[in-house]
Amino acid sequence: MVLIIAEKPSLARNIIAGIDEKFDKKDGYYIGKNYIVSWAFGHLFSLADIEAYTGSTDTRWTLDNLPCFPKEFKFELRRTADKKKVDSGVKKQFSTIEYLCNRDDVDTIVNAGDADREGEIIVRLCVGNALKTEKSQKRLWLPDQTPETVKKALLEMKDENEYDNLAGEGYARTYIDWLYGVNLTRYATIKTGKLLRVGRVIAPIVRAIYDRDLEIRNFKPEKYYVNSSSAETRGEKVELTSKEKFTKDELDKATATAELYNSTGAVVTSVESKKDNIFPGKLYSLSTLQNVLGEKYKMSMTDSLKIIQKLYEEGYLTYPRTNSEYLATAEKDKMRSIISNISKLGYPVRFKDSKHIFDDSKIEAHSALTPTYKIPPKEKLSAEESKVYSTVFRRFVAVFCAEECVAEKSEIKIKVGELEEFSLKGTVILERGWTKYDDYTKKDKILPRLAVGDEVNIAFAPTEKQTTPPKHYTITTLNNYLKNPFKDDKAKAKELEESGEVDDAEDYRAIFEGLELGTEATRSGIIDNAKKSGYIELKKDVYTILPGGEHFIESLGRLSISMDKYKTSELGKALKKVYRGEMSVSDSVRLAEAEISEVFKRGGADVKAVEGVDTGKYGDIVGKCPICGREVVRGKYSYGCVGFDAGCKFRVGINICRRDVPILEVKRLLETGSTAPLDGFISKNGKRFSGRLALDGETAVFKFD
Repeated sequence: MVLIIAEKPSLARNIIAGIDEKFDKKDGYYIGKNYIVSWAFGHLFSLADIEAYTGSTDTRWTLDNLPCFPKEFKFELRRTADKKKVDSGVKKQFSTIEYLCNRDDVDTIVNAGDADREGEIIVRLCVGNALKTEKSQKRLWLPDQTPETVKKALLEMKDENEYDNLAGEGYARTYIDWLYGVNLTRYATIKTGKLLRVGRVIAPIVRAIYDRDLEIRNFKPEKYYVNSSSAETRGEKVELTSKEKFTKDELDKATATAELYNSTGAVVTSVESKKDNIFPGKLYSLSTLQNVLGEKYKMSMTDSLKIIQKLYEEGYLTYPRTNSEYLATAEKDKMRSIISNISKLGYPVRFKDSKHIFDDSKIEAHSALTPTYKIPPKEKLSAEESKVYSTVFRRFVAVFCAEECVAEKSEIKIKVGELEEFSLKGTVILERGWTKYDDYTKKDKILPRLAVGDEVNIAFAPTEKQTTPPKHYTITTLNNYLKNPFKDDKAKAKELEESGEVDDAEDYRAIFEGLELGTEATRSGIIDNAKKSGYIELKKDVYTILPGGEHFIESLGRLSISMDKYKTSELGKALKKVYRGEMSVSDSVRLAEAEISEVFKRGGADVKAVEGVDTGKYGDIVGKCPICGREVVRGKYSYGCVGFDAGCKFRVGINICRRDVPILEVKRLLETGSTAPLDGFISKNGKRFSGRLALDGETAVFKFD
């Protein structure tokens, strides 16, 4: 018998649909003549907390056991949200997997985790903890979840050990993120008196939004001048703007330059017009698809990923967590099959064997997102699902469209003596082609009718301009930044794409070297955690920093925790070296340990957490409880009375209306009955307001004064 362990129940059902035998449903698995199919619920195992290494039964956070660098990392079955006991459902399902792995009639175990580093180790951990004897182990690698793909993949399975490097990257990422998350979260929380979730990727993401918002906040507009002319020649306006800029104090110089241009005169030196093709955009990676959905439908990354994942699990889309916009050359026959199905629906599509579509050098593990041969009926999808599916479908049709988009591209060059050359560019769509099926928003731009040698009337004069602040990050611009935090020019890349040229080598080099911040698989979740932590806010598709995020970044600075894009990228590069077999898991972990050790050396573990606050048996003492007179201490999520076990219910949340309440303000509240005025509270409908917290007698009821 062959035992297949899927990452999730939905995948188990799809695998069964691709096997030609009858299955009986049992408790936690399906069984047929030759196959048994069971499943995990995503992660059944997680890394143990610090106390598992120290042997302490006291779960209160303390500096005494920091930093914690385990000699050997321990995994345990996933616990409930309060971490008090193992999740009963998890325990039951693992018991089922354990029983199945050790059945005498099972001779082969197949890892059917999602086709990425995380899915690789999810099933490995289950099998590694369950299996008591050696058995053959294989890997089922699924680019999509259609029955046809499952059948084919079952015939092409490789030995599990051929994916050891991928597993190594998965373990290294898990260990490193644990080291940063556990050590620095506890350290920063103890030092600041507020729960701060510090992570390898969350910190540089919040930092990018913080830096941009501060840049906008501190921006001071400045006047400057440029010379421009919009005089008419033979009844047509010719608009020219000089590249030279003049400061607000150089108006006289700008005026003199304009007069020089006007006295020199302008002549048309070149007129070119040609028919050319405008090429569609590339197929989607996860992040480029999320960019489009964010811009067009204001759909958050979390919501879009949830829908994309569901469409994948239902067999309508290929594997979603891909960082590539290209297809593998081995998939050409598969694409021919999909194109054939789509053409039956009346779309003018044909197979194209192009390097702009098929390029193995631009694929790390998974090809671009495409529809599968399984096309859903319209009534099967919700409105939001239809938006996502049609976006992927329409781009696929555009890329393989048999009808070219033909345009007339024109360029006129005008020279003002030897002082400056101006270039006017225009485009007129002649044949719409693929733009009938996919978005293309550029409007026709018609140039004035001029010929070589024509004298152009000019009337240059200084035009006052004003510098503008940078724009807030949007879903698209933040995604682009995270994909390659060391590259700026996306406009040029778009222009090259439309002309059929491709200049994305730098982006793919950043991905393959690990320079990106987070991955396609993790970014949505990390950004969602930053939102839930009160660090950032997403309105429509614009990200802004919240007071909690400002406190987070400024606290990291005070504690010498420099989790910036450079440090995070260095660790990302180490993970890719593990994947390529150029570095061991333990060596990558030592890099992280060295960085964390430096934080503790710079900060000094013996420094008092908060100046002016004493530390008692139960933690930092804030003041006296107004109800029972016992001590109020700072906890992870709230300031509370130590008499809780005796029935005292006094509590003050650390975060109220999405605004952190500092420990010294709670101290003031208990001493005087009121905090100082505080800015940055946010109401349920998203409006910011200021106020103070005040005690209402001894009833511990708070009101905004």
